Amino acid sequence: MFVLLGVALVVIGFALRINPLLVVTVSGIVTALIGGIGPLDILNAFGTGFAGSRSVTTFAIILPVIGLIERYGLQAQASRLISGLKGLTTGRILALYMVVRQVTAAIGLTTIGGPAQTVRPLVYPMAKAAEERRLGLDVPNQALPEKTAEKIKAFSSSSDTVGLFFGEDVFVAVGSVLLITSFVDTNYGLSLEPLNIALWAIPVGIVAMLVHGSRLLMLDRTLKTMAGVVPATAATRAGGAL
Repeated sequence: MFVLLGVALVVIGFALRINPLLVVTVSGIVTALIGGIGPLDILNAFGTGFAGSRSVTTFAIILPVIGLIERYGLQAQASRLISGLKGLTTGRILALYMVVRQVTAAIGLTTIGGPAQTVRPLVYPMAKAAEERRLGLDVPNQALPEKTAEKIKAFSSSSDTVGLFFGEDVFVAVGSVLLITSFVDTNYGLSLEPLNIALWAIPVGIVAMLVHGSRLLMLDRTLKTMAGVVPATAATRAGGAL
């Protein structure tokens, strides 16, 4: 049971808001040492995992591309698009994105979205623009309160994370499903088929969609109570413009 101290370290590190990469690395090393694995074997495991996961280095390609398209106004264009659609609120935009993310992940398209390539340059600016339109903050020198903007950022990321996490297990060939089946077969001698896991993941994914989708739809009400800016009328907009 002492090897579970690594899990406790992760919980404590995240609660103290220490760098997640450092927390996970230290927790892994501590768990391995408690489990009787030597330093060289630990280093070998880290090296093998890094070399075997080529996706670790994809940030070297993604970040310059995101920076380039943002430089040429991707966020501004996304905000301008949403500002003309009256029916879309912040919560509805994020709920719609979560559904799309979960459905696409369920059919194996797990890499078409993500915090870096989708949430930051597209989803968050659109959600933020919807709230700015609701508050009438299209006047120069006015912006969302910091707490409101941070709340939208958090829910934008959560819509992507929840959609991916509960959607990818429906796809039988995803790595997490294959890891579960191989672990159960190796350690417990049970025959567990990937299709069974995928089928049981469907009702779990539906529940996750309903629960977090409801939270996203209720976000609009939360933002109304958080906003310290009174929605602008035509008169106040004219006055602000002057």
